[in-house]
Amino acid sequence: MSLPLSGTVPLSRTTQLPRWPLFATFALYPLWWALGLGSIAWIPLGMCMAVLLVRCGRIRVPAGFGIWSLFLLLMCVSVIGLDSPGRLIGFIYRALQYASVTTVFVYVYNARDRLTFRYILGLVTVFWGFSVAGGFAGIFFPVFSFRTPFGLVVPSSLESNEVVGEMVVRRMTQHNPESWFAMDPRPSAPFLYTNQWGNVYSLCLPMVLAYVRELLLGKERTKALAVAGLILLSLVPALLTLNRGMFLGIAVAGAYVMTRFLLSGRIRPVLWTLALGIATGVVTVWLGVGARLDERTTTSSSTEDRASLYRETLDRTLDSPLFGYGAPRPSVSEGLPSAGTQGHIWTVMFSHGLPALALFLLALAWLVIATARVRNTSQLLVHAVQVVILTEVMYYGVLPNGLILSFTAAALLLRERDSRREADAAEERVTSAPIGRRSDGSLLHV
Repeated sequence: MSLPLSGTVPLSRTTQLPRWPLFATFALYPLWWALGLGSIAWIPLGMCMAVLLVRCGRIRVPAGFGIWSLFLLLMCVSVIGLDSPGRLIGFIYRALQYASVTTVFVYVYNARDRLTFRYILGLVTVFWGFSVAGGFAGIFFPVFSFRTPFGLVVPSSLESNEVVGEMVVRRMTQHNPESWFAMDPRPSAPFLYTNQWGNVYSLCLPMVLAYVRELLLGKERTKALAVAGLILLSLVPALLTLNRGMFLGIAVAGAYVMTRFLLSGRIRPVLWTLALGIATGVVTVWLGVGARLDERTTTSSSTEDRASLYRETLDRTLDSPLFGYGAPRPSVSEGLPSAGTQGHIWTVMFSHGLPALALFLLALAWLVIATARVRNTSQLLVHAVQVVILTEVMYYGVLPNGLILSFTAAALLLRERDSRREADAAEERVTSAPIGRRSDGSLLHV
């Protein structure tokens, strides 16, 4: 499927999309975080990608992309449910984040020459490495914080806003003893919340494992061993986040990948997966994660509070089912977070309505199905990212980092699939063409 733009020319060697926008977001993310921008950086860099796409000539998108486009349309229409200028600002911010996710997807899908499969896996591994470093920083310096340059331009009156306050002052951990559930310091840097850290870690991990395999195939054993060693080290901050949602997402993806291996009769990858699981179990026992989790669940009412909040979100959505309320709103229960939070499907449902939720979930299901046919282990691992996002979207906010990672993984596989189809179609046209003879007597397909 192609979207030709008026007055443009087809993609060619002279109109290659450059690497730098994706490099600037993934590889320089700690800089944006330290400046106080963090995920906001995706918006201007996404705009740069959009300009480059228009300039390059011919923009292609995969079949099925219309599902996501329809969701974006309903998301925009839901602005009619807003009731205050403050929520309009939040709505515009989220809409721009969705636009950034979409632009990254289209950019990666089209930049086949420069943004190679291995290059993007390397970028994601660097991004994941920053998350691991931030996790260790949270362990060793749990109360360290600093004021960002962003605080110099933000009016002091806005610093009371929770999100703005987190951007003005950066912390290594998420710790708020006065929050809606009891919380000890848990690693979160370089993100605002521990759940964001866990979501990014679990989405990156399959692609990091795929990168290790690509390095081994390229005979770069030293680099592969270094990344593999970092994977083992990363288990320490990952487990100490006590992030149950992350554990579940990784477990579901791991079971899915092992099932695919077993169905294809590939025992060796199964053994490697089991080895990683055993190593995780050893580190879990060594860190006493079981006791920490038990203590957290017994001293916290977060599970019950989430259930109460979800019931309220559903009940209030049924009062405005078509287009929702445009944005989350304060809970009617004192002490609980806003309705339409604590999980992206709840945000979509409450903010944009039930039809938008159906399209959003359909788009995620499309990505799972469309990327399911893979040719090797690396592609299967990248495909597993879609299983992780489909699991964690139930209870994590995944905008923008989670969706950007999953859509990047999907774009990688979809462009590989479509390139194969285009090559097969071209070969079929050649072989089915009438055969003539050149003047020198050689055969010629015409």
